[in-house]
Amino acid sequence: MIPSRWSSSSRPPSPPASSSSASSPPAAPSPVSGSAGAPGASRRTFVLTSALATGSLLAGGAGTARAQARARAGSAGDVTVRLPAPTGPHRVGTVTLYLVDRSRPDPWDDAIPVRELVVTVHYPARSVRGCPVVPQMTPGAAALFQQIDVHIHGLPRSGVDWSATLTHAHGGAPAQPVRRPVLLHSPGGGDPRTLGTALAEELASHGYVVVSLDHPGDASEVEFPNTTAYRDRPYRTTVFRDDPRKEPRVARTMIETRIADLRFVLDRLAGLAAGRNPDALGRPLPEHLGRALDLRRVGCYGHSAGGTAVAEALYEDRRFAAAVNLEGYLSHPPEGPGQEGELYPVARYGVDRPLFLLGTDGFIGQEAARKELEASWSAMPAHPRGRIRRRRIDGATHWVFTDYAALAPQLETAGLMTADARHALVGSLPPAVSVPVVRRHVRSFFDRHLRR
Repeated sequence: MIPSRWSSSSRPPSPPASSSSASSPPAAPSPVSGSAGAPGASRRTFVLTSALATGSLLAGGAGTARAQARARAGSAGDVTVRLPAPTGPHRVGTVTLYLVDRSRPDPWDDAIPVRELVVTVHYPARSVRGCPVVPQMTPGAAALFQQIDVHIHGLPRSGVDWSATLTHAHGGAPAQPVRRPVLLHSPGGGDPRTLGTALAEELASHGYVVVSLDHPGDASEVEFPNTTAYRDRPYRTTVFRDDPRKEPRVARTMIETRIADLRFVLDRLAGLAAGRNPDALGRPLPEHLGRALDLRRVGCYGHSAGGTAVAEALYEDRRFAAAVNLEGYLSHPPEGPGQEGELYPVARYGVDRPLFLLGTDGFIGQEAARKELEASWSAMPAHPRGRIRRRRIDGATHWVFTDYAALAPQLETAGLMTADARHALVGSLPPAVSVPVVRRHVRSFFDRHLRR
């Protein structure tokens, strides 16, 4: 669910002149549409040709992507935006894992016989000596982001070096050999996992192991560490072209896939805790990472479509002990005009484990979409066995739950984003207020239910 994510005034970028011989990314299944649960489809026209242009940009592979990213980014005067620092007592380590589920094919591309995932793990580090901080996005991912995301979020088309933003996490740092609660994070529909970096770092700094997923074919961009016989490029871009709630089959596929992704990652974490390396390429893991996982205390949180997925995953899989839904529908899209969407089982039957519904007063979209969200959320307290908590953040809008809460005001201050565009994206709250509020809500909920 991503309200009004893609503006009808946006136009996909043209392919670079030097890329005429490049082949296109895999064709999207038809029909395929935009971000899960997104209302306001008349304002969202992210066209597949945007991904095709990106395909031209990165046709030469990872090395070409990095070279072109550096050539585009970092020019004199480009702004570097900064992520807010985590507030916890622990230094943060991080590692990226490439996971392959050979039991199911990719739902978005018939040519891919397996389900590939890329996840980032943030964890309390024992030491960060000799382990430099990592960027929020790799040069290749930043190049993709510049081609796709800036055109659909009202972000500046130039003047920002997206590859220069550093995190506060140290790559490959040894983990503290202490069992920690584990949180799985599913980002918004069409969004990359990197847009949830600040919240993941915050939680890790307070003693959680946080695993953020990309959902390839759904996420705007996913950069892989390799190519394969069925994927000849080290990246995939989104297949979404419009609002999935206009195409109920597509919306169902997206949420079902996300739930399956979450459950598969949890399976792989169990192997990691048992001493096995889940990375499909067998790349080295940070020392003690497996020993840091307490899989008796597992929660999940997600934004938008990710919120829908984690809430339903809580219902379907008892390994999840608690979940936070950050403004995601709990109903399927209506099958036709004037109809009501079928509730997901979590809303229809309730759940006997804690579920937190956190929204904003600035939920963007058509009135019908707001009513759909309210109807699906209001069904939850009706269940006598339910353990539901619900809160609202005033002065905020849908993307306040992402890194844009901190980044958009910086772009406005630099004169690269209008006040109206910033308010539409994250609301009027200053980041000094909105960032701590979101952090406090999410962390206090998991502290209450996973630290027993």
